[in-house]
Amino acid sequence: MTRVLHVLDHSLPLHSGYTFRTRAILKAQERAGLDVRGITGLRHVAEGPAIEQAEGLTFHRTPVNPDGSRETGSVPALAEIREVNRLAKAITRLAQDWRPDILHAHSPALCGLAAVRAGARLGIPVVYEIRAFWEDAAVGNGQGREGSIKYRMTRALENRVVARADAVFTICGGLRGDLIARGFDGGRIGISPNGVDMSVFGQPAGRDPSLAARLGLGEGPVIGFIGSFYDYEGLDDLIAALPATRESHPGAQLLLTGGGPMDDALRAQAAASPCAGHIHFTGRVPHEEVENYYALIDILAYPRKASRLTDLVTPLKPLEAMAQRRLVAASDVGGHRELITDGVTGTLFPADDPAGIAAGLSALIDLRCEWDAMRERGFAHVATRHDWADNIHRYQSVYHHLLAPPLNRSIPAAA
Repeated sequence: MTRVLHVLDHSLPLHSGYTFRTRAILKAQERAGLDVRGITGLRHVAEGPAIEQAEGLTFHRTPVNPDGSRETGSVPALAEIREVNRLAKAITRLAQDWRPDILHAHSPALCGLAAVRAGARLGIPVVYEIRAFWEDAAVGNGQGREGSIKYRMTRALENRVVARADAVFTICGGLRGDLIARGFDGGRIGISPNGVDMSVFGQPAGRDPSLAARLGLGEGPVIGFIGSFYDYEGLDDLIAALPATRESHPGAQLLLTGGGPMDDALRAQAAASPCAGHIHFTGRVPHEEVENYYALIDILAYPRKASRLTDLVTPLKPLEAMAQRRLVAASDVGGHRELITDGVTGTLFPADDPAGIAAGLSALIDLRCEWDAMRERGFAHVATRHDWADNIHRYQSVYHHLLAPPLNRSIPAAA
């Protein structure tokens, strides 16, 4: 049985898009007959044991200090060097006991660098998977500036890890294309797209009238967003688009579920809107209850602003919505165009344009007679192209080639 050690920034029991993708990968690999574990670096800050079971998966933790304590405190550059060193040592110690065949590291590049260092010491092949370029994610989250020294250093570190890994995956064509433009060989860069565990998302919940009444949603149509409230998500544009949407569809309501850095600003904007009474915030809801909120929403809207991050990276949420047989409407940025075919599996509207968003949403509401067919096409797209039960075979093909005898080893062409 092939053993794969996944090297991670953080993991379950924390909940995030990052941990949900990890859970889906590991669960699918287990069902396919692989023996998998995860190890997290110093940025997994949740309290817990050194070896933790979460949802049936095993995760090993990297202690901050030699005595096992987790106190931190260091200047930034030295702290990052220490992160890599501690994680590399922890991987090596675990590998000497558990004996994995493959190290599969996931971005950020700090995890990748620790893995390639440990892999070189142990003689184990390393697969490095990029979920986003973290320098661009920092810009999108308002924690960095494009072109700054830190931005360029993070990019250089990413390049170093890509060059040293035995094989590389990205989650979408935008990221792969950017690496090729930097001069890397596309033949050793595969794509493992965002996916959905259809055994979890394939059975949508029914609409709960009492929950709808408690939220004050009325007859609708209900336009909604479920996720994190970051600036690049463009929720301010969605709020600004509601008055024009209600001119043609007076019953339209907006339901925003989640939270994040923009929460206070969005609530203030909504309170000042002429449609204030028709904009509903739920705050964060338990993960096990999220499907009940999906069931209340007619159209899931993803109005991401145009940026390098949103053009290169595909989000997970539209796939989850389509798996729930919900309609999706999203801004016309590169990451969305990889997932949604306009007029077929969803609707694309202009980015950074409240009037264009309102026009796109209104046009979709007018096509109510097409809703069922569009929902089914979206569901079929996810089931056939984004089900983890199928997508994990992309990894296994590469694992097989990396573990083949040297004379027979060759990386298969990128998917």
